[in-house]
Amino acid sequence: MQISVENTGKLERRMQVQVPAERVSQEIATRLKELSRTARLKGFRPGKAPITVIRQQFGQQVHREVIGELMQSSFAEAVTQNQLSPAGSPRIEPTSVAEGQDLTYVATFEVFPEVALQPIGSLALERATAEVTDADVDAMIERLRKQQTKYSPVTRPAADGDKVSVDFVGSLDGEPFAGGKGESVPIVIGEGRMLAQLEQGLAGAAGGESREIGVDFPPDYRATELAGKHAVFKVDVKSVEEPTLPALDDEFCAAFGVTEGGVSKLREDVRANMQRELEQNLRNRNKAAVMDKLYQANPVDVPNSLLESQIRDMQIEEMRRTGAKDVSQAPPREPFVDPARRRIALGLLINEIIRRENIVLDPARSNARLDEMVGTYGDPAALKRAYLQNADAMRQVQSLALEDQVVDFILAHAQVHEKRHTFKELMNFEG
Repeated sequence: MQISVENTGKLERRMQVQVPAERVSQEIATRLKELSRTARLKGFRPGKAPITVIRQQFGQQVHREVIGELMQSSFAEAVTQNQLSPAGSPRIEPTSVAEGQDLTYVATFEVFPEVALQPIGSLALERATAEVTDADVDAMIERLRKQQTKYSPVTRPAADGDKVSVDFVGSLDGEPFAGGKGESVPIVIGEGRMLAQLEQGLAGAAGGESREIGVDFPPDYRATELAGKHAVFKVDVKSVEEPTLPALDDEFCAAFGVTEGGVSKLREDVRANMQRELEQNLRNRNKAAVMDKLYQANPVDVPNSLLESQIRDMQIEEMRRTGAKDVSQAPPREPFVDPARRRIALGLLINEIIRRENIVLDPARSNARLDEMVGTYGDPAALKRAYLQNADAMRQVQSLALEDQVVDFILAHAQVHEKRHTFKELMNFEG
């Protein structure tokens, strides 16, 4: 078999292959002989038809099949012989397929790039660290108390934190506008769920009182017909209620599933949940920092075939996320080009690190990753069993676990500067 390879781009190759006619003829003869043993032809007993009749009846069909299969098999032999690693399927164009002649064709394809990794020790990284303090647990317990707030009617004027029930009608230039009317709407003053001027305008109001409150809608308001405009709300205050936080007692603990151990057990559970969320946040944050640095330090040429495939996959992911079912609803490809390129490049870089450093999947890490994934569901044991019985799902879990091991390897060998944060900073938590 004769082979010639030409570089037609950074990653594109054009390979000409010539398969000897003898090989083609031999393969056709073998197929026809096999076929003659089972062929049923009129006038002949099964398996007794002469080979000349078999060739006349099935020769063209067998020739087409052999040519197609030989192009595939000889292509695989050719890339192996030339130590090429195709990225995606080739485009094969036959140039000579006539019976009795050499089979020749041209295969155009892309190859995987050579990955030239910068030394891991040369990477300068910042690793975020944090811990859950007693003050953080106190703040979280206080938030839980606020979630259980009860309101009681009062006759005094409304103050910050009070819940005011109101009827209102909004108008622009004296004319009511769509969506500007509400009845028995509860508003907690200072909570920030309503427009600030409206909440502030209710401070000091008492039940039975009516007020007119001017409100300036922000320029980027979601209802574009109101954005940047000044409205007046006529408000009738129906009632004022003050908040009361529940006592930190056994009844409060029971509301969060703690029936034994009281407040100390509740604090223990709360701390464990906070610690778990913090560790996940730190892992994701530090992993993102490692991937950013790895990508920036190691430019990689990405095969176009892989890029287009990845873009399509990301478009499909987005369609699933939004519930779109028709291909006409697919999002445009442009926003996915750079993320797809990054995802492929990082995959190539990570695989190269795994190969060079001989990193092997730690089953314990894989199991821990799976436990974390199923832990937030109602029946984690059943979901874990389902994962373990699904080979594709487990490959995804193992891939994530191996990726985590690569991140740990880089953090262990790079130039790492630790930056300490508070729980509140990392978790965007306001106690």
